[in-house]
Amino acid sequence: MDKRKGGRKSAQQEIRVRINEEVRYPEVRLIGDDGEQLGVVSAAKARQIAAEQGLDLVEISDKATPPVCRVMNYDKYRYELKKKQQEAKKKQTVIDVKEVKFRPKTEEHDLDFKIKNILKFVEKKSKVKITMQFRGREIVHAETVGREAIKKVADALREDCVILQEPTLEGRQMVMFVGPKP
Repeated sequence: MDKRKGGRKSAQQEIRVRINEEVRYPEVRLIGDDGEQLGVVSAAKARQIAAEQGLDLVEISDKATPPVCRVMNYDKYRYELKKKQQEAKKKQTVIDVKEVKFRPKTEEHDLDFKIKNILKFVEKKSKVKITMQFRGREIVHAETVGREAIKKVADALREDCVILQEPTLEGRQMVMFVGPKP
């Protein structure tokens, strides 16, 4: 598949290092197949050593002076790198941020329903952005009616979750973040 059309990248495109003939430096620091330092040799001699052993010359670090290359089986190296990437991907956790919006005049029943939804999100280890929107002249009462309403929500949530960010007024909305307890 073509990369522009959303196709998957091949392993060759994901892990890109120079091997064999692509290593074009006058001298390289060579490491043997067993991890032994072979010293600084010409790139041609390094390729010759790799060919004699039936292995590949793989560039490890181009930032060093001279660049570091290693004699190894490139396919095995690429396979191990891919496995490491998969393991790292498994261990990472993705935290979703859900958003619940309401207004200062939201009725008690609707507020309870939204609090129940917030608790469901927190149980699933998501962070929740609680937004109180002010329309028209409601902004005049942001510090009184608005603070009371969002404080009521915060008090209802304190037992089951942690308040990550206290309510702050941002333009025409008051925002508060809550997350799961550690």
